[in-house]
Amino acid sequence: MLGAALPILKKDAEEAEAFAKTEFTKIAQTIVSIGEQVAAGQINQQQAGLLLDMQTSASRNVLLTLKGLALLAVEEAINAALDVVKTAVNTALKFPLLA
Repeated sequence: MLGAALPILKKDAEEAEAFAKTEFTKIAQTIVSIGEQVAAGQINQQQAGLLLDMQTSASRNVLLTLKGLALLAVEEAINAALDVVKTAVNTALKFPLLA
């Protein structure tokens, strides 16, 4: 069962890591850009805060989407694990416990 479930969970974790790296890179780039714009007098402190809020909100939405995708991956992993033992369990019980 674990052998059937782990590849699904590992794939999902790798995808989550890639998205997280991208989003944290965007936040870091935004912070650098804000610093440059403040130093150049192009934006004020309030605008700097708004720019950072916009980027963190966008990143939060991406990462929250991953949470939903993770739930789907967990469901897929559980189904794959149960599928491995379905025939043996149903045969042993003499009724279809696992559909």
